[in-house]
Amino acid sequence: MSEENSQLPTEPISAVGIITSISKAPNGYYVVAQTTDGSDADLWKDGLFKSKVTRYLCFSRETDPEVVVDIKLMDAKDALPEFFTPLQETMDTKEPSLRKKRLCVKMRPREAAETAVCDILITAKSKYQLVNYTCIGDINNMGIWYRMGNVPRHQSSQETPSEIQTDTSLTVSRRAMSRPDHEQQSSGNYTMTALDDVPFVVSEKFYENRLEMEQVNLMGITIKSLAEIEEEFQYNFGTERSIVQ
Repeated sequence: MSEENSQLPTEPISAVGIITSISKAPNGYYVVAQTTDGSDADLWKDGLFKSKVTRYLCFSRETDPEVVVDIKLMDAKDALPEFFTPLQETMDTKEPSLRKKRLCVKMRPREAAETAVCDILITAKSKYQLVNYTCIGDINNMGIWYRMGNVPRHQSSQETPSEIQTDTSLTVSRRAMSRPDHEQQSSGNYTMTALDDVPFVVSEKFYENRLEMEQVNLMGITIKSLAEIEEEFQYNFGTERSIVQ
């Protein structure tokens, strides 16, 4: 069993469910169809009467935002533990999932979880021990076991400082290549632009009719030139100067 354990996948389980038939497992789900010794892993089977009702446990390792961090198997009458969600119905037919028992899972965001459930097995006898696995209880003379593992951190979500520095350098280089030369010349805090040293003057065409414009009478108001204004309102401040002297 130790050799088999070393070959088990380490990706965390992101969802657990119960289905009525092995053939009805959702896409991406693995069905625990057999026990570790090859027996049928039907969770509903009745020892006294043959029944057509079957229940199988299944789980997924898809890269979802949440992962399963704990599993509990408890009596249906027991109080639900905090943060646990019971698997009340089958995934394929929405029928009751188990008899007298409730399988409950605890979820946690992937980024916040350091460890998570990475494998689930079912044994034919509860006394059978699995290395590195934890038994959560018995159902129909079968034991349900789970194995914990570390939640891997993908490199794409964690850039090293050297990678960040390289990306920044490339960005600066591309930005510098895309700018004209005159934008790169700088002195102190001032950066030269394409409009520097360009003289701004009024076009000579606006001076052609300057004299005519000065004689315009608008609603009885005569527009006077600067010389006419200075001549009319000139004041030499002679009185003030004589008083001061």
